[in-house]
Amino acid sequence: MNIQGVRLWPSTIRRNAPAVLLQAVLALTLANSCRIAAWAQSTSEPQRKVPQLADQNDDDTIKADRPGVSDGSTVIGARRLQIESGVQLEYRRSGQTRQHLLFVPALLRIGISKHWEARIEGNTFNSENDFDVTGRTHHVGFAPLSVGVKYQIQESKGARHPSLGAIVRLAPAYGTSDFRTHHATGDLRLAGDWDFAPKFSLNPSFGVGVNEDRQGHTFVSTETAATLSYSASKRLTPFIDFGLLAPEERNGKSAFIVDIGVAYIIRRNIQLDASAGKGVHGNTLPHPFLSFGISYRSDVLRR
Repeated sequence: MNIQGVRLWPSTIRRNAPAVLLQAVLALTLANSCRIAAWAQSTSEPQRKVPQLADQNDDDTIKADRPGVSDGSTVIGARRLQIESGVQLEYRRSGQTRQHLLFVPALLRIGISKHWEARIEGNTFNSENDFDVTGRTHHVGFAPLSVGVKYQIQESKGARHPSLGAIVRLAPAYGTSDFRTHHATGDLRLAGDWDFAPKFSLNPSFGVGVNEDRQGHTFVSTETAATLSYSASKRLTPFIDFGLLAPEERNGKSAFIVDIGVAYIIRRNIQLDASAGKGVHGNTLPHPFLSFGISYRSDVLRR
């Protein structure tokens, strides 16, 4: 008979019962001696921990303000640096005029304390192509940079206690070619991160700012945005968001934009992202835009 791979021979066991019994007693004695020796060795020597990967069981992963329209409410932490950049393509059309714009948005975040961070951001390098009945016009230049701070008012403590933060930015008149501004601009924004359900998070923001339109006129506008994110896994987060600017220019209408995208954390300090969207109302927004980015966090200031 063969049961689960063990072959039994009943007749042989009956004929040699004394010898079998003696062998069994010796085997049990040897096994107990081995157990006692192993126990004694384990109590006399320190236990060695199994080394783990750096990314394993680590919730301290990068939290970037890109992609999407709305900024997050959290800060990066004291003595840290984080750079968030990418490439964005925008397309516009008005009658027989078309515009293709490529620029490199960048945000440098410098951790000051548990609740404060400094920020330098802007669209940096710009390349614009305008097409009309007369042909093509090409412009290259640098856009203004803003300096600012973010303050995290409170940390997230569950669905009933969302994270809240405030961001202040100021951009002096700066730029080259057609991308130069003639007046200082800036804004104040309040942002939140609300984990209202398992795997779902809502990131609303509201702000008031002083902007400059295409004719060089300054105007005051309100900025409203919201991002709905779904945590498909610890690394993959698709999202959808919208932004509303009212008005979009001096004595102008409001502008409304919608986009969708995904962020993927490839390591605890590195995130990749991609998004696409378009303006659904207004005259100044792209139709459509594509964006690809990377964010990197470093603890170099802590060393």
